[in-house]
Amino acid sequence: MEWRYYPMSLIQKEIADFTVQCYQNNAFRAVSKADVLGKWSVFFFYPADFTFVCPTELEDLANLYEKFQTVDCEIYAVSCDTHFVHKAWHDASERIQKIQYPMLADPTHCLSKDFEVYIEADGLAERGSFIVNPEGKIVAYEVNAGNVGRNADELLRKVQACQFVAEHGDEVCPAKWQPGAETLKPSLDLVGQL
Repeated sequence: MEWRYYPMSLIQKEIADFTVQCYQNNAFRAVSKADVLGKWSVFFFYPADFTFVCPTELEDLANLYEKFQTVDCEIYAVSCDTHFVHKAWHDASERIQKIQYPMLADPTHCLSKDFEVYIEADGLAERGSFIVNPEGKIVAYEVNAGNVGRNADELLRKVQACQFVAEHGDEVCPAKWQPGAETLKPSLDLVGQL
């Protein structure tokens, strides 16, 4: 019988300590776990700079960055490229020049391995989106095949739903929930009524 590894869910996993280099607003700086704690974060892994689907996704996030900021959520774009490559890509691409959020460099794969999106054979990260709460725990995530791009509007909606549930522990958000819409209070009375 062939042995297979079936990963456990990453929900409620606390992210490991890390310190990596980042490119943001024409400067290099270090980003660590301490910088992440205390606010909501999205770790947005993508395979590589200077590619095809990735710039469309990162531009989509850049166009909504202000909305993420208004809900106290930081975006961290992450690839296995160096911070020098991030700067070169930023300088070369009109789409990437729109980015104001931190672009984290993960050439040692510490982040991509911790979030379990590292592709060993390619030395690249899968296309993974992770919502991390202020305590540094993963509360939602999605991993796509490399040839399928993501939707920043839906990611923002998920962040807002996670924030709502964290604040209102006795309520849950139904499908397609938007801020201000009706929520549900799980109870015996609801069983079989939806």
